[in-house]
Amino acid sequence: MADGGLPERALRHREVQRSLPGAVVDAEPASLSERLVASWQRSEDYGVSLEEIEPRFTGTVNDESLFFECGREVLADLHATLVNEPVSLMLTDAEGLVLNRMSGDNALLRALDKVHLAPGFGYAERTVGTNGLGLAIADRAPTVVRADEHYSLSLCSYTCAAVPVLDPLSGQLEGCVNLTTWSSQSSELLLALAQSAASTTSALMLARSRGQRPRPAQRGEVFRVETPRLEPGAGALAALGSQWTDAVAHAAAAMRDGRIVAAVGEDGAGRSTLLAQAMRQAFPRERILAASPPAPQDSEAWIGLWTPELGKPDTGILVRDVDLLPAWVAEHVRDLVLQARVRAMEGERVPFCLTAGGLDTVPPALAPLVETVVAVPPLRERSGDVVPLAHHVAHRVRGREVTITPAAETALRGCGWPGNVRQLAQEVTHAARLTDTIDVRHLSADVLSGSSRRLTRIETFERDEIVRVLMRPGISMQEAGSELGMSRATVYRKLAQYDIHVPRAGS
Repeated sequence: MADGGLPERALRHREVQRSLPGAVVDAEPASLSERLVASWQRSEDYGVSLEEIEPRFTGTVNDESLFFECGREVLADLHATLVNEPVSLMLTDAEGLVLNRMSGDNALLRALDKVHLAPGFGYAERTVGTNGLGLAIADRAPTVVRADEHYSLSLCSYTCAAVPVLDPLSGQLEGCVNLTTWSSQSSELLLALAQSAASTTSALMLARSRGQRPRPAQRGEVFRVETPRLEPGAGALAALGSQWTDAVAHAAAAMRDGRIVAAVGEDGAGRSTLLAQAMRQAFPRERILAASPPAPQDSEAWIGLWTPELGKPDTGILVRDVDLLPAWVAEHVRDLVLQARVRAMEGERVPFCLTAGGLDTVPPALAPLVETVVAVPPLRERSGDVVPLAHHVAHRVRGREVTITPAAETALRGCGWPGNVRQLAQEVTHAARLTDTIDVRHLSADVLSGSSRRLTRIETFERDEIVRVLMRPGISMQEAGSELGMSRATVYRKLAQYDIHVPRAGS
């Protein structure tokens, strides 16, 4: 960091502004945004050159994903309306790798080739410094980076607007839509166009998915969990297998030693629940304050809600899904945790833990804080936990014991549970609201079908109809085929196609 607590790029900002062609510099310098200065500082820390950039070339891009398929169609339609405009439209993946590029302005394309803003090159902030798509991915927020705001002087001829695209079902970052034009062009509508394209891409992805409901938007929940209450997630349950109990014991031992623990694994596998149970073991009288990541525009308010609790006596902090935090928020969290540790009494450590998809997805600002990593296995690798969890969830719903028939237990154990414990809880909650005795007829087709590929809406409807008919007690394959308008052989073929398993009563 340069003298004055600012990165070198910030100190040179006025000089850069004056050097741009046709620049008109105000007498009073405009204040720089916190996001921009933080990005400049990260770029400096990454060792990015102020003069020239050296993007990484991979040579291969993933052009088979649903995101690419939908995004390419959306940008092609937008390109048709902007074909005579000096704008380049492109998609990038979640790492900043440029997947495709289209523009009707050959001069612009040749200029972008010179700075390697082209398919196969990586434009992440870590590689080329502050730029529109790199900052949009780092902060998971719509971003415009104008000419003099780029970190590298070689990019100051351009203005870029980029908007992240999230998977509408999982909420995971898929990539971003990026629009780039000359710095001399007006950028007022650039961000609006990028936002529209990103929103349309996400909507098209949902339409071509299996018809499931989109993941709710991030709300930045912050809540206390007092000692007598259930932990975040599925709640406390002792009758689980050794994979779960060993992981809880490992996390608890690390917490007793004052280490910061990260629980990593698939979404919905119970990462927050595991950490909360471990914290209960390590500090039985501790309050647990659990915080979920906010929408980017709510980040400041979210930080203000829970940070006063950090370092209070008998208070443990659990921050979920840190891989969804904007980069500048992750840096703020890091600074707060370090400050709280400095303030703590000698021999004490601030109880702090976090969850993420993997250690490699923890933001760079927080990764050095992690002292112990606990892997939470997905539910499909813990089939022995399925039925105990199902009984536990059903009991919570009904307030009493609920019977699960042997056929339903077989179906539950046989499901691959791509949504992990969260999906199981949703499934059992729905079934338990219908009956005190859960049978296969109360379970959805998703549980009884093992198809791993993405089904179209028509295929999903067909599969669900087949399952509905076969659920009828005593129905034969011949009768099922007659009701479905299929031959008996076709019914068997469809069962294999959708990997449908319908356990019979008494099985």
